[in-house]
Amino acid sequence: MAETRGTGRRERLRAETTAEIKSTALALMGSGGPDAITLRAIGREMGMTANAIYGYFATRDDLVTALITDVYTALADAVDAAWAAAPKTDPAAGIQAWAHAFRDWALANPEGFRLVYGDPVPGYRAPEGGAAPDAARRVCVGIAALAAASPRSVQPPTGEAAFTWDDFDPGLLAKVRPAFPDLPPAGVALALRLWGHLHGLVALEIYGHLRAQTLAPDKLFQAELAHLVRSLDLPRA
Repeated sequence: MAETRGTGRRERLRAETTAEIKSTALALMGSGGPDAITLRAIGREMGMTANAIYGYFATRDDLVTALITDVYTALADAVDAAWAAAPKTDPAAGIQAWAHAFRDWALANPEGFRLVYGDPVPGYRAPEGGAAPDAARRVCVGIAALAAASPRSVQPPTGEAAFTWDDFDPGLLAKVRPAFPDLPPAGVALALRLWGHLHGLVALEIYGHLRAQTLAPDKLFQAELAHLVRSLDLPRA
């Protein structure tokens, strides 16, 4: 029994230290940019040696991969929950819920947003297949549902580029196509374009580029979102 309690305590302390290493890394990135993530700097902030950090992460790249996985998973969970809670009979409400969840998460986690969508960590080499590919693709699946509800996904306007399945990542299609078997390639392209519109304003806000331009970035985001919803000709509840 004593051994079990001791093992449980060691596991708890290890989990707490691992979480502190990750939070310290994100804080360093927030104050000094992505190149500030070094095991030596993290150890200095935590009062540990760099060698002690190696007991938790074998390399700096392993730490960065773990951070990216955590961040992408948290974002995917947030937008999935918003999408799941929206009325299924009202696609317009769905896209608004998804978009607001995306922005709210980014504003609450600016360092995480910068890690996965900003400048790459210098020298970082992702594992084969990329860091957190499953969670990254999950972010796109919810908005694909919105594209599937729009007539524009089946009949894009004349003059738009024609898309084929070969234009998209097989991993993304492996998630999107089973969920939306009637969605054509143009619908996947529409989903990515919708994401790009919403992501662009959020990125400008996170990086501070809107501060000198507007005192109401939330109103700007809502106006763009309303415009997108109207442009999709979504059915009304």
